[in-house]
Amino acid sequence: MPRSVARRKTKKSAAKRFKLTASGKMLRRKPGLRHLASSKSSKRKRKLGKAGQVHETMIDRIKECLPFA
Repeated sequence: MPRSVARRKTKKSAAKRFKLTASGKMLRRKPGLRHLASSKSSKRKRKLGKAGQVHETMIDRIKECLPFA
């Protein structure tokens, strides 16, 4: 059950991983660039370095973790 608005705290793990844009989109980092990068193409590594959007089915759950975002 969600907490009341007055006592809600930010989940710091979610705050470090997600960013809310001004238009309401949720951004995230893409996985797969931490190691074993020599076997990946430059194009693939370049695309992994950019931010991706969170799927629409997950946005409500993440926003609940970030009440002040």
